[in-house]
Amino acid sequence: MPMHSDGVAESFPLEPSTDEMRHLVDQAMQYITAHIGSLADQPAANAEGGAELARSLREPLPEHGQSYAELLRMLFHTAIPRSFNCAGPGYLAYVPGGGIFHAAVADLISDAVNRYVGVWAASPGLAQLEANVVRWFCDIIGYPASAGGFLTTGGSLANFSAIFTARRERLPEDFLAGSIYTSSQTHHSVQKAALLAGFPAHNVREIPTDEQFRIRLDALQQHIEADRQAGLTPFLIIGNAGTTNTGAVDDLTTLADIAHQHGLWLHVDAAYGGFFMLTQRGRARLGGIGRADSITLDPHKGLFLPFGTGSLLVREREALKRAHQGEAAAYLPTMQDDPDCVDFCQISPELSRDFRGLRVWLPLKMNGIQPFRQALDEKLDLAAWATGELKKIPEVEIVAEPQLSIVAFRLNRPGLDTPALNELNHTWLQSINARKRVLLTGTMLGERFAIRICALCFRTHQDRLEMCLEDIRSACQAVSNT
Repeated sequence: MPMHSDGVAESFPLEPSTDEMRHLVDQAMQYITAHIGSLADQPAANAEGGAELARSLREPLPEHGQSYAELLRMLFHTAIPRSFNCAGPGYLAYVPGGGIFHAAVADLISDAVNRYVGVWAASPGLAQLEANVVRWFCDIIGYPASAGGFLTTGGSLANFSAIFTARRERLPEDFLAGSIYTSSQTHHSVQKAALLAGFPAHNVREIPTDEQFRIRLDALQQHIEADRQAGLTPFLIIGNAGTTNTGAVDDLTTLADIAHQHGLWLHVDAAYGGFFMLTQRGRARLGGIGRADSITLDPHKGLFLPFGTGSLLVREREALKRAHQGEAAAYLPTMQDDPDCVDFCQISPELSRDFRGLRVWLPLKMNGIQPFRQALDEKLDLAAWATGELKKIPEVEIVAEPQLSIVAFRLNRPGLDTPALNELNHTWLQSINARKRVLLTGTMLGERFAIRICALCFRTHQDRLEMCLEDIRSACQAVSNT
């Protein structure tokens, strides 16, 4: 222990001893294991009174420390329980992830060693592990050896870099005549990404969808041709490989044909659906995805990793460097010319970043890919089973059959107009969620309000879907009696 000149030991609270570090982790693990062990029994959502809780937690900057035991109790007894149980088996809302524990261990290691991987020379071995992860993703999609990419905080940043890269590859410096084509079901992050990439909102063309909520190819062709005749420059099509609303998968093969015909960049937002490529049914559904110029994948969805783990893949990795590479600052280490030695800061928006690759690499190395493939196949089965059970309930209409692991449905009672049906289904959804064994969410599909089941959490199995259908039937009976 460092000593003062007078022989008294110095205190460095930011440098805990080996025993202190072990004690910190051991105490936290007692809470963590109890929390994970009780996930199945926790409410699927428990956010009531959230505003009051938040107000009670406001506080000034602390001048002095507080008991670690007290802080853990506050976190696990007060703050954490008042939330959506995103990691639990009853979370069938939005697009679940799960947060496998192996990734939490990886983050502890990554944060503790605190190595920098944005520049290859700073941590060659660790940068290579992350590059391995990107290569594995390319292999899953079916990309060639020329492909590359990087890990992001999620699909929003991936979509932004994809649009920015497409802009740099397909448009001149004066790019404001460029037009982008998406479907009406495309994730809202695409519109935001286009704005961040410098495009006015009206440059993003929203193409209508067919009865299966896939982009209408005839309308897309018409919009492209009309824009060319109007003096605009079509340059980017964004296809969907699993929309958030219904899990819809566009005809990716034909989209690739259209993009090739017109010389446009094709980006596929596969944040939710892309990892279903690990399954036989998913590969059949996502045919043509490997022809896209770029693809967004979210490992924190289809690989069940913690929030904050996304990725962007590009068929030609040099396009990323052309779009993102700036003039290297004198204070940075020398960048690499070898394409096998990736400087992630040269191909992405970030310079400072965490070593997020370990939270992907460690779980995959520990388990292999087979358990992930089996889990995704299970989710396809669960969505199909739930759909079959829903069809047995009188007055239930399947609005969107599952193309992957999402099904959308509603009550369609004779004699009620659309506003009345929407109100009825809102009430039904509230009644389903009131038992707190599952959390479902709704969405608007055109003028119709529909309820969604999205089976994706790795902890969700047949028993929880059976509970879900029990609650759906019970709630249906309740609203029928009102």
